[in-house]
Amino acid sequence: MQCKMNYLWSWIFTSLFLLFSIQSAAAQKTSLLTGKLPKDLKLDGRLTEPAWFETDSISNLTMIEPEEGKKPSNRTVVKVLANAGDLVFGFDCRDRNADGIVAYSKSRDAELRREDNIRFVLDTFMDGRSGYVFAINPLGARYDGLVSDQREGVNSNWDAIWEAKTYISRKGWSAEVRIPIKSLSFKKGITTWGFNVERRIQRLQETDRWAGTKRDYKITQTSQSGRLEGLPDFNFGLGLHISGSTIGGAGIPGPGMDTEFTHDINLDVLQKMGPNMQASLTVNTDFAETEVDARQTNITRFPLFFPEKRTFFLEGADIFEFGLGLERDIIPYFSRRIGLMNGQQVPIKVGGKVNGRIGNTNMGALVVRSGKLKDVTPGATVGVVRIKQNILRESSVGIIATTGDPHGSEQSWLLGFDMTYKTSKFRGDKNFVTGIWGLLNHRENLTGDQQAYGFKIDYPNDLFGISLSYKRIGADFQPSLGFVPRVGINSWRFGFEYDPRPSWKPVRQMFHEFFPTLVTGLNNQWESYRVFMAPVNWRLESGDRFEFNIVPQGENLFEPFVVTENTTIPNGRYHWMRYRLEGGLAAKRKFSGQLTWWFGEFYSGKLDQIELTSTFNPSSLIKAELSGEVNYGRLPEGNFTQRLIACRISLNFSPDLQISSFIQYDNESDSFGINSRLRWTFNPLGDLFIVYNHNLVKSVMDRWNLDSNQLLIKLRYGIRI
Repeated sequence: MQCKMNYLWSWIFTSLFLLFSIQSAAAQKTSLLTGKLPKDLKLDGRLTEPAWFETDSISNLTMIEPEEGKKPSNRTVVKVLANAGDLVFGFDCRDRNADGIVAYSKSRDAELRREDNIRFVLDTFMDGRSGYVFAINPLGARYDGLVSDQREGVNSNWDAIWEAKTYISRKGWSAEVRIPIKSLSFKKGITTWGFNVERRIQRLQETDRWAGTKRDYKITQTSQSGRLEGLPDFNFGLGLHISGSTIGGAGIPGPGMDTEFTHDINLDVLQKMGPNMQASLTVNTDFAETEVDARQTNITRFPLFFPEKRTFFLEGADIFEFGLGLERDIIPYFSRRIGLMNGQQVPIKVGGKVNGRIGNTNMGALVVRSGKLKDVTPGATVGVVRIKQNILRESSVGIIATTGDPHGSEQSWLLGFDMTYKTSKFRGDKNFVTGIWGLLNHRENLTGDQQAYGFKIDYPNDLFGISLSYKRIGADFQPSLGFVPRVGINSWRFGFEYDPRPSWKPVRQMFHEFFPTLVTGLNNQWESYRVFMAPVNWRLESGDRFEFNIVPQGENLFEPFVVTENTTIPNGRYHWMRYRLEGGLAAKRKFSGQLTWWFGEFYSGKLDQIELTSTFNPSSLIKAELSGEVNYGRLPEGNFTQRLIACRISLNFSPDLQISSFIQYDNESDSFGINSRLRWTFNPLGDLFIVYNHNLVKSVMDRWNLDSNQLLIKLRYGIRI
């Protein structure tokens, strides 16, 4: 084992040495000069005020898709105005066929990649690593997020206070976006930020970008951004934001129980400690407006992952991200461990958070005190600290620590270290990233191997992608605030992609994929393997796609595996072959969707899995999404059928007023649930929520009986000083 680790370290450091030796100079940056923002500018999306005609502009976007480096099919003009308190961005998106504009969404936090949209990024620290991303479509739907670790992801659950107005004409569409400087963190004393803009014309499947105009780059790679120059000396005032809410409601908590009434108040305070640091406090935290979890089926031996949806934990969540290549195998800090236990909400009495940046050091800290919940937890105080130091141009080194146990146990902690080397200049203009990490945890009554470590090497580019990752997880590595579905293993994963763009017109790009995974025990005896292959994965010029996969896999069961209540697979070695057919219709249409059919062997028998997701946009007012899944297993040990159906219907009157209902049913719980929500943002600092939950369960007599229901009304309002 020691020899293997020495070889591993030698490989990693040799790779780093070679990379440092071949770095090339940065490409020349493009720039845009900021104009002066008048106090009386009217936000209407038309760009007709005199200030717009007197300021600098850019129109030299370059096509990324479908033909890299070509001139865009339609002209896009971008301008920026600013004063001490606000930034206003103006976009003039010309379109020779304005009737062909694809826009369905009007909602806040809409995922706009499937519609015509303008997306822009701000690097307010000029570090080429982080930033903010904003997007709007022709109907005024808004999207925002935090750029974290460039290519690695965007935290789209971050919500800022900002405004947008749009206007559609025969010449195309235009937009004006106002962002208060109080909504951003930034480096004080600089007059230049990183800035980039990208336009999507959905019917043409066309993407145009201002800077970083290589397919290998994403707009969120702020190291490739242009420059926004001539910024004023911003004034964020006292930097104090106070928000209070009151909630009231009634409902039946369980079968045969009487109606219970509830009322409560909540306070949130955010204080900026300079332009690049902030502290927040929450008291008596409430999550009434949070949407319920989407149900999932499970035919594996391991627990399912459910994403965080609660606003308090989502804001600034990117700061606590750790390591490269951990994915969902290891999450050292998993916020759903706080305030949720065994499917029940645990009251949060008070919580505090500090996050921001000092020089080249990024930091975040969170402390929460949860209340008691009878027969579940006596209450606990938990905390997490994350520090990450920027080094070189795009790299970092950091630590993470957690303390406390939601169950109230004492002496529970975790420590971790990670180092990531990144460059977007490998071999001149390619992406390369490699990283190592290590974790150690301690919990009462755990005395075995409580450490985990690993590495990843990745070459993520448009034509070729190659990666290798390794994770070693100790048998007793079970952090109290973490998510680790499988312990006591070594996991190896290799990835190879070859994604050419053929001259054959119907096909835009072919994705040839080969991803083998091997999992062994700590004694190096194999436990699982899976080889995902995509001999056919075509994205057409229309945006439609078709895929065929071959997936050999195996499991070495050391104990029986209970698939369902009536199906148990005995221990032993199993090898089988599975196949997948998948087709998808491009979202530029009013009706779009995806149909997937998994078929073939499964342990000692057969398994068919059919999955459907579809979206219908009859108008900008209505959006309907239907999804379903059926798993039909036929094994000597017993047959089983799993069914799951979900439907989400949204009425989007404007980006500030939406009504939505999320309806779900599954045959394993034999239950039916409805979660309906109204959100009215009557003021940039004020929201009204009305939430209704209704749950039915089927009895042994096949009758639907009430399980629970609840109606809640929440009013939230804030002030900024």
